[in-house]
Amino acid sequence: MAAFVDTAEGIFHFLADRVPSGLPTVPPRPRSANLWHQDGLPIVSKVTANGNVEASVIRCLDLLGGLSRLASAGDTIMVKPNLNSPDPFPGSTDLGFLKTVLSLLLQTRAKVIVGESSGGMWRPTRKTMAKAGLQASLAGMGVGLIAFDDHPRDWVHIDIEGDHLRKVTMPRSAYEATKLIYLPCLKTHNLARFSMSLKLAMGLVHPGERLAMHLSHLEQKVVEINLAWQPDLVIIDGRKVFISGGPDKGEVAEPNVILASGDMVAADVEALKVLLSYKARNKLMPNPWGSPQIVTALRHRLGAGEGEYRLLTA
Repeated sequence: MAAFVDTAEGIFHFLADRVPSGLPTVPPRPRSANLWHQDGLPIVSKVTANGNVEASVIRCLDLLGGLSRLASAGDTIMVKPNLNSPDPFPGSTDLGFLKTVLSLLLQTRAKVIVGESSGGMWRPTRKTMAKAGLQASLAGMGVGLIAFDDHPRDWVHIDIEGDHLRKVTMPRSAYEATKLIYLPCLKTHNLARFSMSLKLAMGLVHPGERLAMHLSHLEQKVVEINLAWQPDLVIIDGRKVFISGGPDKGEVAEPNVILASGDMVAADVEALKVLLSYKARNKLMPNPWGSPQIVTALRHRLGAGEGEYRLLTA
């Protein structure tokens, strides 16, 4: 009975969610400089996880250059995980990985908030969070938690002037945060080929706008969402991945890697190379640079092009 109620509620949200009228319109957030670079080139750090998630994340961030330059007391860090559904990692963010990153961020003395809005069939987000155990896992950490769709007036229209999207409606709380961190999974996607940092922004779009985005040019639209703002840091958990299927369920492989960067394009390209190292039936392009998401991102200057970043490994 509970499953039937959840499904019915999900269908209702998928079909009936609407953007409220009278929301303010704001410009895109100013683009900030990449904090992590070497010899003028953005860095992607990539490490082999050693079984200790905390040690592995710290090693990846140290290789990148450390968190000391990211934030300090007085800043607000909005952390966006992947909780599109309550499915286990890599369908959604591993809670141990999330807690590790949050603990490190709290050491900067900044205010830390986790914000998310789940996919249509899994809303309301607060229910998805409960099923995934998110509230219980974060209890006592001193971290804020926002289900964006629980706040009908906490949204702003952002004029982005993309080729396929002219504006998007995004959470005011994320717009006003001083720093943004994305924690995508590493996986294929049945509709968008792959879901990593560029596509993670779909979970920040008002639920009332998402259905229309899926009707045409999805790969281009998910990238143009990022014209509203770009994250200061991306940390991709690739210890387990979907090499086919996705976003919620798929064929699992275990490359056991973690990647981090201040550049979404470079991070996603290196993550795509991980997926392409496996033989699987999926929709990935054989050359990551030919992927519509990557092509669109470069058209809008959302990241580094081929040969324009440095990969550091450990």
